[in-house]
Amino acid sequence: MFPLIVPGAAALAVVGLTPLVQKIGLKWGYVDQPNARKIHRQPIVRIGGVAIFAGTFLAWMLVGQSVSTASENHLFLGILLGGLGFFATGLMDDLFDLSPFARLGMQAILSAGVWSLGIRLDTLPLPGLTDTLPAWLSLLVTFLWLAGMANAINWLDGMDGLAAGTATVAAMVLAAMSWAAHPAIALVALGLGGSTLGFLKHNAAPARIFMGDGGSYFLGFSLAAIAAVGLPSDGSFTTALLPFAVLLVPILDMTLVIVARLSDRKSPFFPDQRHIHHRLMRTNFPKATVVWCIYSLTLLSGLSALVLMHSPFGWWLLSADLALFSLTIRSLWPQPVEPTLGLPTAGQ
Repeated sequence: MFPLIVPGAAALAVVGLTPLVQKIGLKWGYVDQPNARKIHRQPIVRIGGVAIFAGTFLAWMLVGQSVSTASENHLFLGILLGGLGFFATGLMDDLFDLSPFARLGMQAILSAGVWSLGIRLDTLPLPGLTDTLPAWLSLLVTFLWLAGMANAINWLDGMDGLAAGTATVAAMVLAAMSWAAHPAIALVALGLGGSTLGFLKHNAAPARIFMGDGGSYFLGFSLAAIAAVGLPSDGSFTTALLPFAVLLVPILDMTLVIVARLSDRKSPFFPDQRHIHHRLMRTNFPKATVVWCIYSLTLLSGLSALVLMHSPFGWWLLSADLALFSLTIRSLWPQPVEPTLGLPTAGQ
């Protein structure tokens, strides 16, 4: 029964807290104003991540009661402090519009801090790197992993319910994959998934509140941290691949968009309409279909990782997910369409 209490408590807390956060946001003017680039037609509060963060931390406090060993305590502390730091970084950006380099600098410092507590990637699915990495390389890879996923979820947050639903799917898959070896980490994932599921009540189309950078950075870091420390690792190529397989969709979306922007001699942070949801929207799919398509791709990549833990059949599922994703990148390399009325745009 206890595993059900954690996501249940998180979901109920977020459902209850979100209207309060919405009122505060409206009162203080923390809203995303409509314009020709966005699909909403009225100001919408952009600090919904406060509710996600609060609900998740409530659930994680319940999880803390089951943490017993010293190593688990360090990992749990790393997730707590890192989650707080990434959330605070995003919230400051929501309130004060930080520069991309200021955000990356803060994420680098936070990544180094949680790395010292054991939140780290020590292997890579590359020849010669499936054994334990040297400390300096592990630190660099961990920063790229944590900060990269924080920004990947942030960039995916371009349609009502998209980032929250994608995070829900990924968190639940991570919970299932972590349960046997790291039950405490699995409960952390369940708490995160419960919070995002509760947030969908207010964020699913038509959204009444946005999670903002505070919410997306927190979700991205938390998913990356859970994947780094909760999944099995035996020095093989397959286990080194598992974290990347679970989060394949946001990773591919971010990577291909950055490559395309650089190929156009633009900054990786240059906002455009190259993301997966933009490309699907240009095929005239209904907005709900676009969102559910990306949910499905995320679920398929997660299931492929879950199956890979036990059977080579997971490679077939992963290949199918890659093939389906490739169908969405037809408009990646041509010049992006200029933002027009009615076409959603991500913050990046």
